[in-house]
Amino acid sequence: MGNPYFTTRTFRFLNDLGENNSREWFKENQDRYEAEVREPALDFVAAFAEQLARISPHFVADTRKVGGSLFRIQRDTRFSKDKTPYKTNTGMQFRHAQAKDVHAPGFYLHLEPGNCFMGVGLWRPETAAAYAIRDRIDTEPKRWKSAAQGKRFTDVFDLGGESLKRPPKGFDADHPLIDDLKRKDFIATTALTQKRITGDDFLADFTDNCRRAAPFMRFLCEALDVEF
Repeated sequence: MGNPYFTTRTFRFLNDLGENNSREWFKENQDRYEAEVREPALDFVAAFAEQLARISPHFVADTRKVGGSLFRIQRDTRFSKDKTPYKTNTGMQFRHAQAKDVHAPGFYLHLEPGNCFMGVGLWRPETAAAYAIRDRIDTEPKRWKSAAQGKRFTDVFDLGGESLKRPPKGFDADHPLIDDLKRKDFIATTALTQKRITGDDFLADFTDNCRRAAPFMRFLCEALDVEF
């Protein structure tokens, strides 16, 4: 039946944008962006909303063109030496309903020629949130290991992100979970191929991966005192 969302045209546009990253070129190809990237992405967000509600009613698939789950294609160049105006990827984040008010986890999809992946968890939480997660890992180590090291999760995801060089305040260097306690980011990712993303079953595949991550996400939400 064909993939109703992302196709080779999606990646062709992003590749072309990488080779012609200027406002003039983008303006001339605005219709291509709408038809080959933004509209398919918004259709995917809309389709995933029903699946996401079954995983957790507290995460949001927002189809607004601005301010929703789909990230802007424009780069913020104010504080960057790289002044190219556009991203060469498109990203979607399905945030917790309270994400505007607290640091809360999310599901993320990143499409970029040669570098596609999905991620789950919480990137660079504020200090209080990071310590709340560390305290929960310390007090519920079995639940953490089940959520973050269980086979159903690790068959797909790898924990990543940056870590502290020294143990965080209040934790001993010989703590059995010190590597997890030193994390600055509580995220996990899995690489995706273009073939898989443009395949007929990608929505089902993405949904299955999110289900696999549910215990991990639940652990983080409960540590931050937000509902899952």
